[in-house]
Amino acid sequence: MRQDFNDLIAFLTVAREGSFTRAAAQLGLSQSALSHTVRKLEARLGIRLLTRTTRSVSPTEAGMRLLQTVAPHVDGIEAGLAALGEFRDRPAGTVRITTAEHAANCVLWPKLKPFLAAYPDIKVELTIDYGLTDIVAERYDLGVRLGDQVAKDMIAVRIGPDLRMLVVGAPAYFAAHPAPRTPHDLVRHNCINLRLPTRGGLYAWEFEKEGQALNVRVDGQLTFNSTTPRLRAALDGMGVALLPADMVQEYIEAGRLVQVLADWSPTFPGYHVYYPSRHHASPAFSLLVDALRYEAPRKASQEARRR
Repeated sequence: MRQDFNDLIAFLTVAREGSFTRAAAQLGLSQSALSHTVRKLEARLGIRLLTRTTRSVSPTEAGMRLLQTVAPHVDGIEAGLAALGEFRDRPAGTVRITTAEHAANCVLWPKLKPFLAAYPDIKVELTIDYGLTDIVAERYDLGVRLGDQVAKDMIAVRIGPDLRMLVVGAPAYFAAHPAPRTPHDLVRHNCINLRLPTRGGLYAWEFEKEGQALNVRVDGQLTFNSTTPRLRAALDGMGVALLPADMVQEYIEAGRLVQVLADWSPTFPGYHVYYPSRHHASPAFSLLVDALRYEAPRKASQEARRR
């Protein structure tokens, strides 16, 4: 019976991942061993569960029926086992998070470093993804998005302050190109673009001034699908970039970057972690969410009390 359960775990992982390669890596098996295990399950049941091509793997109709029937029970077993962590002397377990690169570097990591040191038996798996992944379908415990991107049926917890975006370029770049006075002037500049899978193309730069919102589609020689390379290109004088303030402020203060269009700099709701309301809150999960929770600075209230 135990072998049967392992066979099912192997099938479910392949079906969910859509790849023997990714499933084998997740299960810690070789691809040949995983393929053999799934074929044994198909032979035992007398039904083909997966359709295999050179590029993809997908469940057959019978495989989809098995996936829909068995997966919730396996998830329930895993959740039940995770809940036993409550009876350990030290919290333990793995929390899987999908996030964007900027949030991982600037918001999550500063809090994860002391958290992991305090709880050595808790593991955190971070996946960098700009595709606004379906965390339920992909079996993530937490997702990270800006506040206005979180679906209404999710529980959201703020983990960072509002995000301000700045248009910046190197002094050498602006020595050769007049600084833009309005966002429309950017169409004459070499702009460092961002491609996001959820937008279906290049990101249109967003601006706001005195309640007036404006989107500008810019052009340039360089396009990236993440944040750090755009910062590096801007520092190297390759063009103008729209980047989060917390990434570029130190370079502005050091004179390595120059901010332009300051009165048009937009602000977005800060990052939130989110999860479905029916998520089983293990001790490791609850501790991590509490550790990530954002607390606004109390300077104003402290100054008021001193007065």
